[in-house]
Amino acid sequence: MEMNSQNRPFSIKLWPPSQNTRQTLVDKMITNLTTRSIFTQKYATLDREEAEENAKRIEDVAFVTANLHYEKEPDGDGGSAVQLYAKECSKLLLDVLKREPTKNSDNEVVVPDDTAVPQESVFDISKGKRAFIEAEEARELLRPLTESGNSFTKICFSNRSFGLEAAEVAQPILSSLKGQLKEVDLSDFVAGRPEAEALDVMRIFSAALEGSVLKYLNLSDNALGEKGVRAFGALLKSQSCLEELYLMNDGISEEAAQAVSELIPSTEKLKIIHFHNNMTGDEGALAIAEVVKRSPLLEDFRCSSTRIGEEGGVALSEALGNCTHLRKLDLRDNMLGVEGGISLSKALAKNAELREIYLSYLNLEDEGAIAIVNTLKESAPRLEVLEMNGNEITVDAVLAIVDCLAAKKILAKLILSENELKDEGAIQISKALEGLDQLKEVDLSSNEISSDGARQLALTVVQKADFKLLNINGNQISDDGIEELKVIFEKSPDMLGPLDENDPDGKDGDGESDEEGGVEDELESKMKNLVVD
Repeated sequence: MEMNSQNRPFSIKLWPPSQNTRQTLVDKMITNLTTRSIFTQKYATLDREEAEENAKRIEDVAFVTANLHYEKEPDGDGGSAVQLYAKECSKLLLDVLKREPTKNSDNEVVVPDDTAVPQESVFDISKGKRAFIEAEEARELLRPLTESGNSFTKICFSNRSFGLEAAEVAQPILSSLKGQLKEVDLSDFVAGRPEAEALDVMRIFSAALEGSVLKYLNLSDNALGEKGVRAFGALLKSQSCLEELYLMNDGISEEAAQAVSELIPSTEKLKIIHFHNNMTGDEGALAIAEVVKRSPLLEDFRCSSTRIGEEGGVALSEALGNCTHLRKLDLRDNMLGVEGGISLSKALAKNAELREIYLSYLNLEDEGAIAIVNTLKESAPRLEVLEMNGNEITVDAVLAIVDCLAAKKILAKLILSENELKDEGAIQISKALEGLDQLKEVDLSSNEISSDGARQLALTVVQKADFKLLNINGNQISDDGIEELKVIFEKSPDMLGPLDENDPDGKDGDGESDEEGGVEDELESKMKNLVVD
């Protein structure tokens, strides 16, 4: 407790850290993982992409751990939480380095005097061009997995197409690793094979891995369908510790979705489910909703481009209400409609941990959008990404959007393109953005905005220290307005996105053109949701 100049007590809270502080720590860890130091010399450096992925994960885990500690001591100043936060980051950073092979700057293995050489944990044959694998090549490729004492805990066979004989070579090898494998990536591993052969390969791999205790399983890009899902039945049924499950671009229909729900009886530990680009539909969504309902620890749910309509959207929304740890939600490119949006808004009231929400192309209209942003205003205090493209949102919803934005103090990205917000909406939104110091990206492209709205948006974001990109392409900004924008961004031209699709003249003036344009607009709208079987 401190005293101010008027002898009134005030307290200093050290927790939680600001978003800038958290990002600074992530950047520092990336540097530690990618540059030469006493630790990376002993273990290994990571490439930039791996370092970024690991640093973000480390910081996130450390923050959650420290925050839980702080919540148990809410009357403290947060000092102990800060210490735990730093300690967890350091411990997890070292764990990541220890998992990498020991190398020096010449990429030669170094054996320290007092320690053994750390063993590799990841076996990955996915690099390079997609290729068919037959028996002899499989025997050679998989040889490291047969070496005594190997410590591989993750295998990735993606991008290599296994034939029946190659699968038979792999079967005893994989069976011998059941006790140590934690992560298995079999995405895109039967490409180009006849259906009968592909299904046999899946059954062989499923039998080989049955009973392994996996945390991560990726079966994406395999055109599974119901037959493929059931071919993996032995493996799926035997899993009780899965934390991440990926079934993207698998041709999963209603029947296949029901098979997924039936064959994964234990979902209590699932934290990530990605189900993008399938043909699930409403009936399939009901089955996936059952999986979600049984996944109380779910943090990241992606169910985009799955042909889900209002009925399925309502069922999924109700299931998501059980997922109070949800941090990332992606339902893009479905047909939830207004009722689906209203139902989703009720679930979001229970998702207080949300950081990112992607709700583009859901046909929400004003009513559905208003219901959602009204809920987000009161919940999700740490929301960082809000995306609602292509939902026919008009100026009538702007007041609710503005009220929501005003409450999102650490919002970093706002995407509202392909709506009908016009100048009035752009100007009101720009005022709401003034108080968002951590904003990095704004997209109001294709919103019928003219020079006035564009100018106000530009003047608002150009002053923000960490701002990266303003996208206002596809609007109706005059030539003079564009020149004014260039002047505003003169010192930081990269902040202003391209304007190559801008129409300075707006819509054509004669009635015939307007009529033709209306027909084209309607056709384009229908084509957007066209599905080719």
